[in-house]
Amino acid sequence: MEDISKKLYQILEESCDSCESKLIALSGGLDSSILAHFFKKRKPDGIAVISEDFVSTDLTYCQTISKETKIPLTIYNATTSTILEAVESTIKILKNFNDIEIRNNVVMYLALKWAKENDKKSIITGDGADELFAGYNFLVNKPEEELEAEIKRVCTVMHFPTQEIGKALGIKIESPFLNQKVIEIANQIPSNLKVKEEKSVRYGKWILRKTFEKHIPTQIAWRRKSPMQEGAGTVGLTNLFESIINEEKYIGKKLTVEKEDQVVIRSRESMYYYEIFKKLYGSTVENDAEFKCPYCKHGINNSKFCGMCGAFPI
Repeated sequence: MEDISKKLYQILEESCDSCESKLIALSGGLDSSILAHFFKKRKPDGIAVISEDFVSTDLTYCQTISKETKIPLTIYNATTSTILEAVESTIKILKNFNDIEIRNNVVMYLALKWAKENDKKSIITGDGADELFAGYNFLVNKPEEELEAEIKRVCTVMHFPTQEIGKALGIKIESPFLNQKVIEIANQIPSNLKVKEEKSVRYGKWILRKTFEKHIPTQIAWRRKSPMQEGAGTVGLTNLFESIINEEKYIGKKLTVEKEDQVVIRSRESMYYYEIFKKLYGSTVENDAEFKCPYCKHGINNSKFCGMCGAFPI
């Protein structure tokens, strides 16, 4: 294992050294903190998006890694109205009304918008680590006999909306974990070193945690996976829509959409996003698709997950 850790450290360092940006999206999670460890020598700036009105989990952690690495950190405190404006822009760029994807990627939209408004040309992100090193909670809880195949499946379908948002805003996205050499070593590491118990707790990205626990604060190295929507607080959008769209109005709209558009809406939040999507792009129905989502009738390429509406499992 020591040889694997040493090689992994070296390859990640080389990948970071090949990047040009001096701005890092710093959530205080494991992935961005590993990158901060390598980038601190070039004295970059850091940006973290935190909801002003919802509960977020990132604030203390991103401040901790900022202090540890001496990376100056800008906290973008986003109001609910700012987030809702950004939601519409995010849907316009990503061309879907997938509630999970919108809640997560509105955070990156706001970070990249801040970068653009502050004359930054590029940004460092931690994209790829969760896929390559089994960071997602549903992977951590997979039985060991299914884990290897499931990691491979995830890696074949992985996509990064941050790239689309960056392209739309004119901000270059640099993601060191997606360097070809990093991908190659990740594929060589067995699944039992990606998901493993540590002090009676089962962790994803175990090999990353073990490799960098001496280089970043312990509470970050062993921090449990926190999606962007939880870290920044945009997960609070779900409850917001539950509170502002009453039952009668929701049911009425849901029945109308199902009758007129052949689309089944699953929640008030999805309804809000769908109405924006429909205004921008019209129907989601793909009559010629071989495999279609049973909810929004969009083509799904025989997947268990619908990228258009976020339905899972289907």
